[in-house]
Amino acid sequence: MQSSAVNLPKVGTQLREINTKIHIQPVKSVQWVAPSSLKTTQKKVAILLATFQGQRYLEEQLNSYLEQSHQNWELWVSDDGSNDQTVTVLNDFKSKLSNKQMSIHHGPQEGFAANFLSLTCHADIQADYYAYSDQDDVWEKEKLAKAIGWLDSIPEDIPALYTSRTLLVDANNQPIGRSALFRKSASFSNALVQTIGGANTMVFNNAARKLIAKVSLTVDIVSHDWWAYLIVEGVGGKVFYDSSPQVRYRQHKNNLVGTNVTLRGKLRRLRMLWNGDFIHRNELNIRALESVEKVLTPENRQLLHMFKEARQSSFIKRLILLKKIGIYRQTFLGNLGLIVATLFRKI
Repeated sequence: MQSSAVNLPKVGTQLREINTKIHIQPVKSVQWVAPSSLKTTQKKVAILLATFQGQRYLEEQLNSYLEQSHQNWELWVSDDGSNDQTVTVLNDFKSKLSNKQMSIHHGPQEGFAANFLSLTCHADIQADYYAYSDQDDVWEKEKLAKAIGWLDSIPEDIPALYTSRTLLVDANNQPIGRSALFRKSASFSNALVQTIGGANTMVFNNAARKLIAKVSLTVDIVSHDWWAYLIVEGVGGKVFYDSSPQVRYRQHKNNLVGTNVTLRGKLRRLRMLWNGDFIHRNELNIRALESVEKVLTPENRQLLHMFKEARQSSFIKRLILLKKIGIYRQTFLGNLGLIVATLFRKI
């Protein structure tokens, strides 16, 4: 879990095990109608849990799976070389399960994103839907049911990704706020400059899983959640943002990412922007997308090329191209930062 940008040479072996063809078809507008009841289909969900030195909070997260209203799930864990009691906690939990499948594997030890992708691309994992899970959060009991309620409304051959707002809690699981509320629609133009949701909230269908596995073979990525948002939007798939928090996102000193809604978080992001971190992340995303651009829609392929050209252009041309692309972030302050980044060539 040392690096935010990862290369996946070891994961590549697992990726090659998946020999599937992806058929991307024109996507028609699909509107989600909330189910009248939270009783959902009994489709199987594979929970993909990546762990590393997680002994302190892990048990609470595991127990929250047991509290889910949707109970047709199995748990797949990739531990990235923990030397604390993480694996002991996992094995204790496994021994308590009566009719649930739980499988524990060794991670690639190339960072948290590679660890999650190793699960995403594991050929033995077969389910209807897949849910990323961090080791230190707590799921609300309707998390899976809400995600499945939307995913069931999308045709199976269309890559679909559910994500949600989070309830921020302290180290003792006491509420301290909520993540920023995103009101703008999901789109590729948005995905080029930010991810709409954390991986700890993401649930996706088989079409999205196959897509992520197929295009992640040789790419360097910023993070698995941003990559999932980018590639699903890029091929014309569907992304849904649930404004109702379904994950209790624990904030503590060992967080790898953490929230940016606090003043300290905002200042940290501003410093990262000024130091060129945003430039570096965009470069990684552009290279990754270029390496798989044949799967992008023609429109999004053109937007990608224009975005790359804009970043290398003079100030006036940069403004013209970025306006033509229509890139945007989800909040006022986010868009203000985007303007600053454009002005000072930090994009």
